[in-house]
Amino acid sequence: MPTDAGARPEAATDPGPPTRRRVAAIDIGTNSIHLLIAEVDVQLSTFSVLLAEKSTTRLGERDPDSGDLSAEAIERSFRTLSHNRELAESHGVEQIVTAATSAVREAPNGRDFLQAIQNQLGLEVDLVSGPEEARLIYLGVLSGMAFGERPHTIIDIGGGSTELVLADGRDARALTSTRIGAVRLQREFCQQDPLPPERRGFLQAYIQGSLDPAVAELRRALRPGEVPQLVGTSGTAMALAALAAADDERPTLKLQGYRLSRDRVDQLVARLLAMTPEQRRALPAINERRAEIIVPGALILQTAMAMLGARDLVVCDRALREGLIVDWMLRNRILGDRFAFQSTIRERTVRHLARSFGVDLARAERVAAHALSLYDQSRGLLHDDAGPGQELLWAAALLHTCGKSINISAYHKHSWYLIRHGELLGYSQAEHLMVAAIARYHRRSLPKKRHESWLLIEGREQRRTVTAMALLLRLAAALDRRPAAVIGTIRLHSLPPGDDRGVAVELVPREMGPGEGAVDLSLERWSLRSCSDVVMEACGLVLRVPEPPQP
Repeated sequence: MPTDAGARPEAATDPGPPTRRRVAAIDIGTNSIHLLIAEVDVQLSTFSVLLAEKSTTRLGERDPDSGDLSAEAIERSFRTLSHNRELAESHGVEQIVTAATSAVREAPNGRDFLQAIQNQLGLEVDLVSGPEEARLIYLGVLSGMAFGERPHTIIDIGGGSTELVLADGRDARALTSTRIGAVRLQREFCQQDPLPPERRGFLQAYIQGSLDPAVAELRRALRPGEVPQLVGTSGTAMALAALAAADDERPTLKLQGYRLSRDRVDQLVARLLAMTPEQRRALPAINERRAEIIVPGALILQTAMAMLGARDLVVCDRALREGLIVDWMLRNRILGDRFAFQSTIRERTVRHLARSFGVDLARAERVAAHALSLYDQSRGLLHDDAGPGQELLWAAALLHTCGKSINISAYHKHSWYLIRHGELLGYSQAEHLMVAAIARYHRRSLPKKRHESWLLIEGREQRRTVTAMALLLRLAAALDRRPAAVIGTIRLHSLPPGDDRGVAVELVPREMGPGEGAVDLSLERWSLRSCSDVVMEACGLVLRVPEPPQP
């Protein structure tokens, strides 16, 4: 807008560094090319996935004589990469980070292929080594799963290689890469389908011999008494989990955190081995291309589990492409320490989800503080939780009002839906459902057998935890009746002998500043007393909220 002559223009205000940045990652694999577009939250040091695409390009189907990438595979890859670049640019990314793995690094014309990509598409591709591929996979898993104090073994079965990683929440102890993969073994060993028994035995022996050095390296890195948790990433593990989930009585929305026992894997492998190619392609849980290579991939997984002595496998849907995003964040100083990133993964993902749904974080933090205070004071009275429920209670408290972004009426039901369908990284599948259920039952009725939110909670112990934590959240939410903080201290104790069996909750107002009037907590006491019937129904206790002594 023009200004008058001699008028002094207003000084431009510096908006400061952006709090959200967009970046894309492209993984050029042996079987597929994966694109991921992420939005990075600089303040929370986390990221959310805006778009994920996969295209089957089959770079691993190389010339049998020369080993070169075929002209057909190169053409498919160029079309896919051109499409991916346009998509990334349309989302306003500031950088596209791209990595190529085993098929390209092993092909004699691999470097020429990468040079052509740079010349024609303007994409600079990093040709990663096997150990570097393992490191990036580790970073991806680190961003989506809480390791706790237990070491984890990560297995990523790609088209041309299999990576095995031993790591804990502080360090990666072993990073290995072996030249066996689902596409490679399909091409070299599976000309007959179904596999005859003798050919199957030969293939299993070949897999075992190939994996033996990597497994030995992982074993040397284990400390006495440690039993790692096996984590499976990428196509083969996800496909087996999808097959298993399709047979479950209760369908799962996400495969992240899905657990497969070794017996279940053995059953799935036996079932796949007995099928014809047409029967595998007819399976609704996996796509047609995956059906072609699932048998050798499943045999790699089964053999690795036996060699590692793993009793079960947990699936993680994050891998190399998410690792590229984490690596970019580290290089751009958005993450100071990848291990600090791991240690706070649960807190950051809850806060990120709360912010996404427009939760009033100041009030949610206040409710969480009230809930945790009640938790600490009511052990042995309102709950017997030994510790796991405390983190779930905090997460549910931060998110319990997120359903108000849909509709204020019955918002607790909307909160359950949003939490259940949202991304809670670092939580197991069971814990995710428990957080959603705690938020669901913080108001109105107690759990009923017909409720879907209750049916999804498996096991008596988990249901007991949900019931107890939801009751504590109900009491904490009842104390949050005003926009401003008015409660200074909550004191909870059991009623003295001779009285009814129950608990008393005393409320002390916060100290007021100069010019502020005294606070009357009668509203909060009335709100808390309204929970008396639910406390009696849930745990058979009388709830008393005494009035303050008169001056």
